[in-house]
Order: sequence, then structure tokens, then C-alpha cells
Amino acid sequence: MTFVVTENCIKCKYTDCVEVCPVDCFHEGPNFLAIDPDECIDCTLCEPECPAQAIFAEDDLPSGQEAFLTLNAELAKIWPVITAQKDAPPDATEWDGKPDKLQYLER
Repeated sequence: MTFVVTENCIKCKYTDCVEVCPVDCFHEGPNFLAIDPDECIDCTLCEPECPAQAIFAEDDLPSGQEAFLTLNAELAKIWPVITAQKDAPPDATEWDGKPDKLQYLER
């Protein structure tokens, strides 16, 4: 099983989660993070660290977020690994909780 970054990360992109990951499975895109499912060891450390509550266990994905399992795997292959926390975008709190953000995902 893997953990999955879901839609609420888009344009929020808090990076608190990457510092606790023991296997460096997070990958950074322009406005979203992705978890490499082949690297994730299901340790659960990242989930409580996400201020946007955008990380879920694969088996606990909220309804409508299932496509993010495939999307995380796809993006993790092309984006670089991120291992250190960075400042969130200045407007992250404005985007936190907004619905239908997939259209804003930058690749």
C-alpha cells in the first residue's frame, strides 16, 4: 500500500511532509507534491504532517480522489525528489479547501 497526495495539495503545496519521510518518496512539481508508490513504505509519518490534510492511505482515499493514485505515480516519474521543507506559496491558505483544483495542476 502507498500513501497518496490528493487534490487539496494543488496550489497549497505545503512541504512539511517531506522532512519526515524516511525513504525520500516525495517529488516536487510547480504547485503540487507527489508520492512515488514504488518508494513509499507505508510508514504513516507524512499524513499527520500535512496542514492541508491532502495525504491519505491508498485504501482510505476520499470519494472522487481515486485518480490521484495514478497521477502520483505518473508525476513521481518525471518530477525531482524533494527532501527538505520549503516555504509554502504566499497564497496557500487561500487555496486550502477550495474544490475542483485539478484544473490548476501544473506539470
